[in-house]
Amino acid sequence: MKAVLISAVVALVIGLLGTPAYIKFLVRRGYGQFIRDDGPTSHHTKRGTPTMGGTVIIAATLIGYFAAHALTVWQVSASGLLVLFLMAGLGLVGFLDDYIKISRQRSLGLRSKQKLAGQALVAIIFAVLALRFPDSGGLTPASSAISFVRDTPINLDIGPPLLGIALFVIWANVMISGTSNGVNLTDGLDGLATGASTMVFAAYVLVGIWQSNQNCQSLPGLKCYDVRDPLDLAVVAAGGMGACFGFLWWNAAPAKIFMGDTGSLALGGALAGLAILSRTELLIIVLGGLFVTITLSVIIQVASFKSTGKRVFRMAPLQHHFELLGWQEVTIVIRFWIIAGLFVALGLGLFYAEWVVGGA
Repeated sequence: MKAVLISAVVALVIGLLGTPAYIKFLVRRGYGQFIRDDGPTSHHTKRGTPTMGGTVIIAATLIGYFAAHALTVWQVSASGLLVLFLMAGLGLVGFLDDYIKISRQRSLGLRSKQKLAGQALVAIIFAVLALRFPDSGGLTPASSAISFVRDTPINLDIGPPLLGIALFVIWANVMISGTSNGVNLTDGLDGLATGASTMVFAAYVLVGIWQSNQNCQSLPGLKCYDVRDPLDLAVVAAGGMGACFGFLWWNAAPAKIFMGDTGSLALGGALAGLAILSRTELLIIVLGGLFVTITLSVIIQVASFKSTGKRVFRMAPLQHHFELLGWQEVTIVIRFWIIAGLFVALGLGLFYAEWVVGGA
């Protein structure tokens, strides 16, 4: 528990105090956000606001995690390092995307194929390594079984070993791509994605601590959880939560800095990694319900326009639809935060309810 608290506090302090120093650095370099002309006109005033703030979130999470282990003299785990690798790897892809936008002063960074290829490469490395590194009991960080609040009977490890690995890699890629792009689409208003991500990270702190207290290695039984390093996953989640919370001070409206794709892809990757390694793969759909809703709004808009030539929303993603209806940006953000909080509460309720009724 000490490690969880240290990770959260250290990441919070770095996010809170490190962000203004990073803003000054970006301003000196002239690294400002490029605003699309086809977006809401109210966003034109944001042109030139420093971006790539996700670098601070990633750094704060990493420092918080390693500081927690150093100060408690506790060895790092394979699970924790894998989630951090996924977070940093996708953050690097986002950083390249942001840097191209800034340096060339355009709204297009990496081309879609390049961006997807970068995400896929990082996700494949993560997925392959997640099925390795068994502990003394033979438990690996990830499982080939699809999970909801724990592993289900649906197992991807069928046929030859290579086929099972390939199916898991594909499944992990779908999860990682979906979650990272969901956070990316949500990051359209000041503080929206940061605040929502903070809540989901907080949920995974609770999930990790609960799984650690009810782990099959220390407390075998029908209700126990077969998760390799649940407490260390809570340490990672606490670092992410603290980093986002500190960054939110500067990212809330009116934002002094944007996280950019550097932050949104990194946060989505970290949340997907936590879901996969904590055996709560499908539960992330509920915990991150706001991200799912906003992603669906884009899918619906595109499908409707291509099939009928008509738009369902005035603009997608969903938050911009409400902007064009005349809602103030702060009003949209706060109400969407409330919705995100309700999804998180529902997800935690489902997680606990499954334990109450006796497990799988």
